[in-house]
Amino acid sequence: MSGKLAAVLAALLVGCALSLVNAQYQARHLFIELERAQAKARQLDIEWAQLQLDQSTLGKHARIEEIAHGDLGMTQLTPARTQYLTEGEE
Repeated sequence: MSGKLAAVLAALLVGCALSLVNAQYQARHLFIELERAQAKARQLDIEWAQLQLDQSTLGKHARIEEIAHGDLGMTQLTPARTQYLTEGEE
């Protein structure tokens, strides 16, 4: 009877050991995935900050006015160049 009990306990011990090894492997694998995700999040944060900086630079009034004058040939609006349209009476 004790031989059967010892065999069952040995099989149970081996099963528990294999379960422990599997759990440690999965924990390491998940930790590596977590590290990769955190690194990707940091990289995306850096890119987001750069895009916000670019947006603020590109949207400045002085830059827009410079492009309007230089590239598009636009000029400032003056009262002398303003035309007012009125609805004609029939």
